[in-house]
Amino acid sequence: MKDIGILGVPMDLGQGRRGVDMGPSAMRYGRLQEVLEGLGHRVHDYGDVRVPVVESLRHAQQEPGGMGYLEAIRTVCLDTIAAIDQMPAEVFPIVLGGDHSIAMGSVTGASRGERIGVIWVDAHADFNTPETSPSGNIHGMPLAHLCSLGDPRLVHLGRPGAKVRPEDVVLIGIRSLDPGEVRLLRERGVMVYTMKEVDIQGIPAIAQQVAAKFKGFSRVHVSLDADVLDPEIAPGVGTPVPGGLTYREAHLLMELLADARIVTSLDMVEVNPILDIANRTAKIMVELASSLLGKKIY
Repeated sequence: MKDIGILGVPMDLGQGRRGVDMGPSAMRYGRLQEVLEGLGHRVHDYGDVRVPVVESLRHAQQEPGGMGYLEAIRTVCLDTIAAIDQMPAEVFPIVLGGDHSIAMGSVTGASRGERIGVIWVDAHADFNTPETSPSGNIHGMPLAHLCSLGDPRLVHLGRPGAKVRPEDVVLIGIRSLDPGEVRLLRERGVMVYTMKEVDIQGIPAIAQQVAAKFKGFSRVHVSLDADVLDPEIAPGVGTPVPGGLTYREAHLLMELLADARIVTSLDMVEVNPILDIANRTAKIMVELASSLLGKKIY
């Protein structure tokens, strides 16, 4: 049984497609708290971090080469760190996005200043920098900035320097990378399991390797992007990529991570209810959270 703290970060400033700001509400509507309480956990909802709406920022200064709304994103991530800091030390934080740029706040906050392992479950690596990004959208850059690559205003967010060591990152489900990301991931030695590796090795072997890698870590964070799932089962995402994890593969990964007892925090991001069908994607994310937090078939 865990003490779980839910925090919403309804941000859609890191990308160009509206709707992910409603993701936290969709997952709450999917009965996240009730499902986790049904597993025996004590759950407290800490509400939402305040996020300015895009319309209020239309005339804000844009950064060269994109990087739209950088200062607003930075402020929201700082507020996310502060909100997690206010949770008791024993609480398991679940941060609901919003686009994936929120991870600069959620991972930093969940680390509590300590070394942290990160399991990035996503169709994309989000390892661009302002120099390598084709779009300039910050939701494609959070992991790079957490690893101290990119704009100093985001690299040093919360405290100076890297929040995560590149060797302490594992990517799972990857199937869409920009050329600059490929170069940076190889240079930094990040462990990457693309969908090819998932097909060849299978989820059990990958989960076993991940559990062994993070054995002994006091903090391990799972950052779960809804677009890691195949869009046929999870249509409510802004950047769908065919050929993703199946329903059972995703659940099996969460179940095996639960068995390993290594995960201490979670964020769930990029659910876009406008693009969804009957809240299907949000409900699947709630189901995956329940598997990570101990739900068993038998």
